[in-house]
Amino acid sequence: MLSINKNTVADFDYIKDQVLDSIDSFIYTKDLQGNYTYVNQAVLNLFEKSLDQVIGFADTNFFDLSLSKELKNNDREVIEKGIRVENEESSFIRAKNEVRIFKVVKKPLFDLHGNVIGICGISTDITVEKKLQEQVAEQSFLLDTMLNNIDSHIYVKDSERTFLYVNTRTADLFGNSAANIIGKKDIDILPKNIADHFYTSDKKVFETKTKQVIEETVKDEKGNNCHYISTKVPFNQPGKLPAIIGFSTEVTELFELKEKFKQLANIDSLTNLYNRRYFTLHIEKEYLRAKRYSHPMTLISIDIDHFKSINDKYGHPGGDQILIAVANKLKASLRQTDILARIGGEEFSIILPNTSIASAIQFAERIRVEQSELRITGEWDSEASISVSIGVSSLLTGDKSFDELLSRTDKALYQAKKSGRNRVCHL
Repeated sequence: MLSINKNTVADFDYIKDQVLDSIDSFIYTKDLQGNYTYVNQAVLNLFEKSLDQVIGFADTNFFDLSLSKELKNNDREVIEKGIRVENEESSFIRAKNEVRIFKVVKKPLFDLHGNVIGICGISTDITVEKKLQEQVAEQSFLLDTMLNNIDSHIYVKDSERTFLYVNTRTADLFGNSAANIIGKKDIDILPKNIADHFYTSDKKVFETKTKQVIEETVKDEKGNNCHYISTKVPFNQPGKLPAIIGFSTEVTELFELKEKFKQLANIDSLTNLYNRRYFTLHIEKEYLRAKRYSHPMTLISIDIDHFKSINDKYGHPGGDQILIAVANKLKASLRQTDILARIGGEEFSIILPNTSIASAIQFAERIRVEQSELRITGEWDSEASISVSIGVSSLLTGDKSFDELLSRTDKALYQAKKSGRNRVCHL
């Protein structure tokens, strides 16, 4: 049988005290009246008291209990219920004249009969940690508030297509909550075709490791095109998968405005036909294509006969109405590949790709007849009728530029007008 003498017990108590005094956490026991029966050195340092100034004294000597309600409540629960309590306590330390926050674990002490005779506890000062947590939470709140109010869709996604962050605007676009999106892959949140469309440009950032600015177009739930300018930059964290930060701004309204300006630059506002600018650009393209592949190409020029007299008779609003009627009739006669434009005033031109001179003359004659049979009503008593003169010319092997084709077509039109109008001439 092991024999334990008084010296051994004394040595054990000495070692125990040394161990407990070397711990930075606050270790203590109290009796049922709340008087301290044991404290380690950390408690003495906190209270700025000696051992004989603490043992036998209650918390009222060391804490302002009106500002330390969690301390009283936790002690009471341990004693009255005989249970272990793990909680936080915010306590005002009289000696320090400040509030400290502690993570506490308190347990009941029992006698040999199982009766509660006191409590023992260990408290860890987490004041600095809590302040840091509050600062992080505040900064996180401010950052979230800022990102959620920016007029852009902002997100972070890793190389495995998992969302690490989305702002509210992005979540709303996806018809989901941010909490339900973060941690999931794009293909789990979006239709596969849209997710794959976005990932095409994402992948380019991962491959090049450089910032990419991309124009992206997707359809919304109503089938309307939505246009975005997206800036995507690489974002890497040590020990984690490569990621990207994406900023996508919807520019649908701006895009549509740009398209409208582009259309205005190419469309005649009165007749809604192409204008001279567009016509000149495309006749050059068709000329180069025809020359490269040795394809036929024909040009038709149309001029409304005696249009000045029409304006004099019906007034300029009436003249405009007649121009619109002529344009609509011409448009109805076109093939899909033909290009019709209002060159200016009462003159129109048609580019006929892959069309021989013989076919173009037949087409021009049909146009002449259709226009002569046109009857136009407006704010005048009788029906208005018109006739047109037409010049036709085809691309020749020896042509050095499309200007030569234009010149021959103009000469053919002049010949039609000079020889009596309401006819088709060709060169």
